[in-house]
Amino acid sequence: MFISNAYAQTAAAGAGGLMGNLTSFLPIILMFVVLYFLMIRPQMKRQKEAKAMMDALAKGDEVVTSGGLLGKVTKVADGYVTVEIAEGTEVVVQKGAITTLLPKGTVKSL
Repeated sequence: MFISNAYAQTAAAGAGGLMGNLTSFLPIILMFVVLYFLMIRPQMKRQKEAKAMMDALAKGDEVVTSGGLLGKVTKVADGYVTVEIAEGTEVVVQKGAITTLLPKGTVKSL
C-alpha cells in the first residue's frame, strides 16, 4: 500500500497548565484594572464630592443650578432648596439640581 496509517498523537505533558490559562486571561484582567482607574474610581470620587457639597448646603450660600440659575440659598429642606434668584423672587429646586457652590459675593459682582 502507498498510503500509511495515521495515528493520533499523544497530548503533550503539561501543555498550558495554570500559567497557560493565566497568560490567556492577563489582557482581560489588565483591561479591567485600567477601566477601574480611568473611569470607575474618578466617577466615585466626583459622586462623593457632590454628596458632601449637597449635605453642606446652608442658608446664605451662593449656588448655580443645573438649569444655569445663579442665586442665594434662603431655605434648606430635606430634598429641596429655596434659591433667591432676584430680590423678592425665589425658586424651589431639588438638591440634586445644585451643581456648583460659588464663593461668597459672586452673585453681587455680576
